[in-house]
Amino acid sequence: MNVEHHADGAVSRIAATIGEPARASMLYCLLDDRARTSTELAVVAGVTPSTASVHLKRLNSQRLVKVFAQGKHRYYSLDGASVAAALEALSVLAGGAYEAFVPKTPNRLRAARTCYDHIAGTLGVSLLDRFQALGWLSADSSASDNTCDLTPRGTKAFEALGVDVAATRTLRRRFAYACVDWSERRPHLGGALGAAVLRVALKRKWVAQDLDSRALEITSLGRREMLTRFAVRV
Repeated sequence: MNVEHHADGAVSRIAATIGEPARASMLYCLLDDRARTSTELAVVAGVTPSTASVHLKRLNSQRLVKVFAQGKHRYYSLDGASVAAALEALSVLAGGAYEAFVPKTPNRLRAARTCYDHIAGTLGVSLLDRFQALGWLSADSSASDNTCDLTPRGTKAFEALGVDVAATRTLRRRFAYACVDWSERRPHLGGALGAAVLRVALKRKWVAQDLDSRALEITSLGRREMLTRFAVRV
């Protein structure tokens, strides 16, 4: 096989995939690192839902987007930093700019809230980002449902926080996964491990639960602890 010819062909296919206006609109919409449903991307691209599905299938086949299911929804995001870098470079060449994602969630709920029984909102997303950056969590690349697990370092770290990891693993539910946050459109930590983190945060009075809503109030102690322990500024 002519390796150079093979590379040329791959580049040509990817360029043709990006070059279709509706698909380009979808890709640039996802450049803010926030996941969206096919229905939302159909609106962005100005096409019907069925046409959007065809476009997204093409984008997925060229490894430009990835998809995962959560509940009744399927969420799409860019398939890695290399895709984002290519789109950024094309944007520079074109001299254009993309529209940033602006959440419409009330500030109180957006900052911190519960999602079932784990921490969501800006706080939840920031914590998951930090857990991953610290090497406490590893993604299961073979899973299609955003499943993740603790690394040996993460097991020690979560136990030091007061999480009984062994007992948490025995619960009859998913241990840990990246749950798409509906206000941030980026994942927070879900599953039994996410629930355990919320229990620790409540017990240590890092957050206080609102009795009338799902909002969580981050206490002054919580702000200090988030900064000291995780380098998360809230």
